[in-house]
Amino acid sequence: MVSASGTAQSLVIDVGEFVNAQTITLTSTGNNSGSTFTIVGTDANGAAQTVTRAGPNANTVDVSGTFLTVTSISSDASIATNISAGVKDGAATGTLFAGATRIRGMSGNGAGAGHINFKNGSQSGTTQHTEYVRNDLIDPYIPDDGIRFPDGCYMQATASAVVGLSIYFDG
Repeated sequence: MVSASGTAQSLVIDVGEFVNAQTITLTSTGNNSGSTFTIVGTDANGAAQTVTRAGPNANTVDVSGTFLTVTSISSDASIATNISAGVKDGAATGTLFAGATRIRGMSGNGAGAGHINFKNGSQSGTTQHTEYVRNDLIDPYIPDDGIRFPDGCYMQATASAVVGLSIYFDG
């Protein structure tokens, strides 16, 4: 995504909006754990979000929460060694609908083995439905009344498992 080195105190961001909210990572080849990094952007619902995180120590660290956009990443001190920011591999997340809703159906194409979890209330909420995916059509039977999500429907999927997916829901 972005990188900086030496005495830089902020990373230049120019990524626009992600398709789905993502977990941001910070990676360093040296010890930047004495610096606090502030990540500014928006959460999965588009609301303003600011998160602070201690820097990495010759490793990669995850920033808590997920971001739909990132507008800045800055450090409270000089950066000791080269550092980069990116997104975590292995999971795709998104907000289907932030208010009460029902999933009525879905169709799409699988790209490999994996799953899609539909959660109530947040990305870490209670899983209401899991759809297992293979290399074929995604077209499950969903009862006439649908699957109810009283606090909003959030999706979490194996990133490489889905090529495309249309979800039919009440808004």
